[in-house]
Amino acid sequence: MNIIVVGNGGREHTICWKLAQSSVVDKIIVVPGNGGTAYESKCVNIDPKKCDYIKDDENAYVQIAKHENCRMAVIGPEDPLADGLADEFWKADIPCIGPKKAAAQLEASKDLSKNFMKKYGVACAASETFVNKDAACEYVRKHGAPIVIKADGLAAGKGVVVAATEEEALNAITDLMEEGRVGAAGKKVVIEEYLEGVEISVLAAVSVTPEFDVIGSSAIIPFLPARDHKRLMDGAKGPNTGGMGAVCPLDDVTDKIMEQFDKDILQPTLNGLIKERFDYRGFIFFGVMLTKTGPKLLEYNVRLGDPETQAVLPLMDFDFAAMCTSILNGTLKDFNFQWKKGYQVAPVVVSGGYPASYKKGCEITINEQLLKASDAKVFIAGAVTGRRGGADLLTSGGRVLACSAFGATFKEAWAKAYQGISAIKFENAFYRKDIGLPGAAESGKL
Repeated sequence: MNIIVVGNGGREHTICWKLAQSSVVDKIIVVPGNGGTAYESKCVNIDPKKCDYIKDDENAYVQIAKHENCRMAVIGPEDPLADGLADEFWKADIPCIGPKKAAAQLEASKDLSKNFMKKYGVACAASETFVNKDAACEYVRKHGAPIVIKADGLAAGKGVVVAATEEEALNAITDLMEEGRVGAAGKKVVIEEYLEGVEISVLAAVSVTPEFDVIGSSAIIPFLPARDHKRLMDGAKGPNTGGMGAVCPLDDVTDKIMEQFDKDILQPTLNGLIKERFDYRGFIFFGVMLTKTGPKLLEYNVRLGDPETQAVLPLMDFDFAAMCTSILNGTLKDFNFQWKKGYQVAPVVVSGGYPASYKKGCEITINEQLLKASDAKVFIAGAVTGRRGGADLLTSGGRVLACSAFGATFKEAWAKAYQGISAIKFENAFYRKDIGLPGAAESGKL
């Protein structure tokens, strides 16, 4: 079977690596892919701009999938999902992993998402939505700080401000609604109560569509809980980023916590997806705050998280492609999920200057012997193949790569991951040295 994977980040490299391990997968077409997928087993990168067979009368991704005889599509990022790419694949009779456009708005609109949570009783922070700047500012003055300001639309991780003071909150509202810092995405804002606690990420497989609802086979099956580290510097200091590393599983997440998550967040979400008659066959990301009164949902993402994917998928002791098939045909409930007994640590290496301005085009060198000795896997995010031939890699983004390693204990996995990082060099490379260690996670206390 040939599969098309849409995206060019570390999440997509990890998905392709996992799919390639399946005996039923012959070739993976990655559109557009990156410097990691270019050299991954069974993978071929294709740039739509360089395809002479692409015509204007049909979606470019669909045309590539047809040309390459793909029997399944997997969409990695949120933007194409929000734009309805899954709908286009299904119209072309290409089964697709990724929710259709209506369901994808659970991430594309914070307002819609919060209304969904309230309607179906999902445990979450109290919130109000505003389209008028003055009204939003008045709400902040009334409720005080700390408080959370969120742009309604997709903002590439730049639309959320956790304001420690009233002044910060008012400035954030001005930046979003008046100054247009994230464009149209910030014309409407959601203001939430601030929740104290520790964050976790729960990725899950989703198989919900009206015909499955009739026979009772709709399901959401959670993966092992993981934790992202969003602050740039050690000790959870510095600016927010897209993610500086992830660990999985989590010793501080008990069976009791997961049972409460299932009761108060997952099951109400499943009920809501069914009641709304969404066609949602793909993955969901639950961003959860563990508070004194139990888990509370912060947000939905309608795809796998990044860099959590780089820590969760390597622990899967089952055929990822077969699981995707079960999502599509309504047998997810019966799929046999098996997990490796151990830990995965995946610190991220970024370009110096990130998340602000940074240099691109820096040559990446990898000591293959040292990397092999570490037993770590490098997942490329912001790097492309070099122009000098061979297997050269050049940086092309802020988050360049993740170095993911497995260990029977957390200590072993941590040591292997950082040993792997020592094999990788490029100009102004930067990484946190405390991923997964005590005090590294954001505590939720300002």
